[in-house]
Amino acid sequence: MFLIREAFAEDLDQIHEVAKHLDTVNLPDDRDVLEKLVAHSVKSFGGGLDPFKREYLFVLIDAAKKQVVGTCMIHAQHGTRRAPHIYFDVIDEERYSETLDKHFKHRVLRIGYNYNGPTEVGGLILSPEYRGSPHHLGKLLSYVRFVLIGAHRDWFRDEILSELLPPLEPDGTSKLWESLGRHFTGMSYQEADRLSQTNKEFIRSLFPTDPFYAAVLPKDVQDMIGVVGPETKGVEKMLRKIGFTYAERIDPFDGGPHFTVKTEDITLLTTLKRAEIVAVGELDDGRPWGIAAVESEKAPRFVACGTRYRLEGNQVGLPGSTRELLGVQPGEKIWIQPVP
Repeated sequence: MFLIREAFAEDLDQIHEVAKHLDTVNLPDDRDVLEKLVAHSVKSFGGGLDPFKREYLFVLIDAAKKQVVGTCMIHAQHGTRRAPHIYFDVIDEERYSETLDKHFKHRVLRIGYNYNGPTEVGGLILSPEYRGSPHHLGKLLSYVRFVLIGAHRDWFRDEILSELLPPLEPDGTSKLWESLGRHFTGMSYQEADRLSQTNKEFIRSLFPTDPFYAAVLPKDVQDMIGVVGPETKGVEKMLRKIGFTYAERIDPFDGGPHFTVKTEDITLLTTLKRAEIVAVGELDDGRPWGIAAVESEKAPRFVACGTRYRLEGNQVGLPGSTRELLGVQPGEKIWIQPVP
C-alpha cells in the first residue's frame, strides 16, 4: 500500500535521495535547500503563513517499507514583485518580400514577467524502481495536488501553471542555456538555476529586453523549444487529460514548455466530492479508482491514497485496507476524487 502525506523534517534524508534522481529547480539535490523547503511546507500545512506565500510538499510513502519513494509540490503563488515569474513568450512572426516573392515564418522569443501568480504545481519525482507500477503512482502524485486545490479553492490563484522539463544533456545541462543564457550572464546553467531560486535580479538586468529571433540559435536548439523531455512525457499526458494546454511559453533557462489551465476549467475539480465513509468489503477491479484524502487539525494535516471505492449519493464505501491506511472510521467525512 502507498500513502501520500505532508512532508516532515524527519523525512529529509529520504527526500534528498529522491531529489537526486532529477535534481530539479523545485526539488534540487541540495540538502540545505530541501531543509528550508520542508520547514516552509510544515508551516504552510499548519496554516502559519499567508495563503499565497505557502508551498506544500507532499511525500509518497511505501507503507510496507516505511520509505519515501516520491514527491510533488504546490506553490500557491509563483511570481511576486520581489521574485517575479519569468518566461519567454514564443511568438510566430511572418515576413514576406514581394520583390523576392519569398515568405518566411519565424519564431520570436520575448522575455516576460508575472508579478501576481499563478499557482504552480511541480516537484513531481518518483523513484525509478516504482515507475510503471500497477498502483498508478505517477497519476496519484500528479492528481493529489488538485484535491487540496479543490478543497480550499480560495488558497490558490485563478490559473495553474506546470513547468515541464525539456530534453537535457546527460550531465543535466541545457543546450538552450549554453546557446543563450551563458552569453548574457557568464554563468553555468546550474549556477544560474540555483541563484534564481533566491535572486532573479540578474535576469532582469542582464537578459535581452527586446524580442529576438530563434533563427540565430543552432538548429538543434531551435528544435528543442517547447519540447517536453522524455522524463516528463507521462506528466504531460496526465496534465492534458485534465485541461492543461501548452501556453506558448518556455523557461528562460532550459527552454522547458509551460502548461497552464484556468483553475475553474480543471476537469478533476468538477468531480471532487465530500462524502461520509461507510464500511464495505474489498472491492474488485470493476469498481472506480480514485484518490481518498483526509484532513486533520493535527499533523499529519493531509493524508491521501489511491483506492477502489463505491460512491452512492453523499456516502462513499471504502474497503478496510484503505480505512486502516488512512486511519479513518465509518461515519467520518473524507474527500473523494474520481480519477480518469
